[in-house]
Amino acid sequence: MSKKLRIGIVGLGFIGTQKHLVGLAQHKDKCEIVAFCDFDIERAEAGKAQWGNTDAYTTTDYKDLVNDDSIDVIHVCTWNANHCEITCAALEAGKHVMVEKPMAVTGEDARKMRDTAKRTGKKLTVGFQYRQREEYQFLKALADEGKFGEIYAAKAHATRRRGVPIWGVFTDKTKQGGGPLIDLGGHSIDVALWLMNNYDVASVTGVVNYKLADKPEGNIGGEWDPATYEVEDSAFGFVTFKNGASLFVEASWALNIKAAREGCITIMGTEAGAETIQDPAGSANLIVDVNSIEGGRQVNTGFGEGGAYFSAGAAGEAQTGFAYMGGLEAGLWLDAILNDTEPYVTADQAVVVTEILDGIYKSAAQGGKPVYFD
Repeated sequence: MSKKLRIGIVGLGFIGTQKHLVGLAQHKDKCEIVAFCDFDIERAEAGKAQWGNTDAYTTTDYKDLVNDDSIDVIHVCTWNANHCEITCAALEAGKHVMVEKPMAVTGEDARKMRDTAKRTGKKLTVGFQYRQREEYQFLKALADEGKFGEIYAAKAHATRRRGVPIWGVFTDKTKQGGGPLIDLGGHSIDVALWLMNNYDVASVTGVVNYKLADKPEGNIGGEWDPATYEVEDSAFGFVTFKNGASLFVEASWALNIKAAREGCITIMGTEAGAETIQDPAGSANLIVDVNSIEGGRQVNTGFGEGGAYFSAGAAGEAQTGFAYMGGLEAGLWLDAILNDTEPYVTADQAVVVTEILDGIYKSAAQGGKPVYFD
């Protein structure tokens, strides 16, 4: 393709504006944003004023974008419950689609989205931007080099102590499909599977807790309204893979723990292991620790704030923020379309993440009985 890609965006909340629009704006040589859709027309107008080209338009109906033959790509940044409907309609209309995480509320919907993309021949990707963190790029390089050997066990950490998002519709189960598991858990699960290079799930077992909805005190950002809190406050899952590997999952918005561990992983291999934790000093960087046996001794090699591999202070903050990760994500996505290559995050990979999330919820609903996969 020689022309710029014409992009329409559906959903102009925080993630749509602070990641997608900011990220796409870093690639004006490859794309132009021509349509802005939101149920709140004022948000759509604000997006157009800041990010639109000269002939951009606004609307409250996503079908206007779907039916616009001049649009090449649609970004779906709406409530989780709407992802499948809008994505499939856009794919059917011949658009490439980036949908924000989670891919869908259920595994069934995720598979429908993937299958629609394959049938229509259009590209579909999901917004798992944590892969773009330089800490995980570093660990992925080590994994690909064989540093860890066979990664046969891992943990996906997505926990906050008291960090319930009290804006938007986060606590509305009908619109979001769930709470911290579906909101935060997908990022850590995606990184863990990506590092393990294992997407062949055998079973999922889960527990979902509704224990702290009526205890809003101490929440970062202010107290939530218990009357409107409809989702879980924490969830735990255990995944087995067909090759014998395993993955433990933990997610929370509210949990009586000492410290948060959001967007973090632990991997354990036959040659070495690694883990990430949030920087206790408060920077946006993650502390990365690689552990191995060297010279017959146990060795831990730490990389983090001020370390040799990752930037410190303000530079580190810039390289872990939405603008930084969103720009890298958008660039890879646009290149995949322009060069007709596979997206960095494939639909097949994202389906497995959704199936694990869905499996934890389903297992919990049936008293913790495992959900088995073919």
